[in-house]
Amino acid sequence: MTETATARRSRITPEREAELYAAVLDLLREVGYDALTMDAVAARTRSSKATLYRQWGGKAELVAKAMRHNKPGADIGSVDTGSLRGDLHALVMSTDDCAMEQNNALMRGLAMAVHGNPDLLKAFRELIIEPEMLEIRRVVQRAVDRGEVRPDNPAVDYVVHMFVGAFVARGMIEDQPPTQSFLRSYLDAVVLPALGVSTSL
Repeated sequence: MTETATARRSRITPEREAELYAAVLDLLREVGYDALTMDAVAARTRSSKATLYRQWGGKAELVAKAMRHNKPGADIGSVDTGSLRGDLHALVMSTDDCAMEQNNALMRGLAMAVHGNPDLLKAFRELIIEPEMLEIRRVVQRAVDRGEVRPDNPAVDYVVHMFVGAFVARGMIEDQPPTQSFLRSYLDAVVLPALGVSTSL
């Protein structure tokens, strides 16, 4: 899938690709995933539907790649402050509150569609969920290698779950989007203590 997608994507410029992704996200905000059509994307971006299918194969891949491309924040794999607390805080601080709220709103809107559409679920797992899980595990593994986290700490297997829980629970319990301040506090109160990492400055 990756090689095919790369071959398709190489036929348009990065600028045009970014423009198309932005239009897809605008349409998602306006009508939601189920009502979004390739015809609507073609009209909004002044593209032919045939071009869209040639480049992305279908709506599910296009939407997942639009989300991945426009996901704000630093590349997880590039963050290395020398400590796990520093790495996780740097990741939180790489996304401002406005962008985080917009991205979270899109993910909430797509949640039902993801679980009701096998193609979209597959695309999200391959293009968004699995790559980010891998990168977060690498960050935690560096902490294990440095001796900050015991390799047999059972919480190591649930770091991604804790992150996802923070995003979901904030909206459900408090009807508030996640913010930098909330996530920093959550890291220091929940994630790092579970990993046995000191939160003192």
